[in-house]
Amino acid sequence: MEPKYRRILLKLSGEALMGEAGYGISPEVMFKIAREIAEVHALGVSMGIVIGGGNIFRGISGAAKGMDRARADYMGMLATLINALALQDALELEKVPSRVLSALEVRAVAEPYIRGRALRHLEKGRVVIFACGTGNPFFTTDTAAALRALEIKAEVLFKATKVDGVYSDDPIKNPAAQKYNSLSYDEVLSRGLKVMDATAISLAREYGLPVLVFDMLKSGNIKRAVCGENVGTLIGG
Repeated sequence: MEPKYRRILLKLSGEALMGEAGYGISPEVMFKIAREIAEVHALGVSMGIVIGGGNIFRGISGAAKGMDRARADYMGMLATLINALALQDALELEKVPSRVLSALEVRAVAEPYIRGRALRHLEKGRVVIFACGTGNPFFTTDTAAALRALEIKAEVLFKATKVDGVYSDDPIKNPAAQKYNSLSYDEVLSRGLKVMDATAISLAREYGLPVLVFDMLKSGNIKRAVCGENVGTLIGG
């Protein structure tokens, strides 16, 4: 299989890392994702990864319960760092070289994020895991994914989630919900589709960054997406 894309940004859902559990990290899911990333890495594809933290703590959920929003968001950023370190560990077991770069300085466990350093790691064939979002409260990891994708000059942003694409409604609650094969950025915004936050979609639209949404738990989907097969929903592009 020949890759269609040579450099990608993969956004992984933190909540999907729970597997069947209600909290935390499922080792089985993490190792499965690591194996799939290893397959893509073996194709010579340059890869950056942004990972969410919803399996541990979501800042917006803490704020809804009375916490200071900025402080809650910083806690959420640290949750993404935990996930990033777990993914790095799983990748090492698959013999895939990787580095964790954090937007918040936590030098004991991760390198500080510097764009030039990230690009050098990618050029040397390492998978770069971006932790702690943008380093700023009030911004989601979706926005961080769009930002990092543009910074590393990725050809596409892969948003890997628990569903197999973008639907007109929640497919679990509404069996009649329609799945879209493709959408424009404006359609996502005007229809209020909850695939990514508006800031991330607007940033992708401004710079023409395609976004592919697909199911990360279906075996082989990351490799299929990299090779240009018809999986999920393509936004823009």
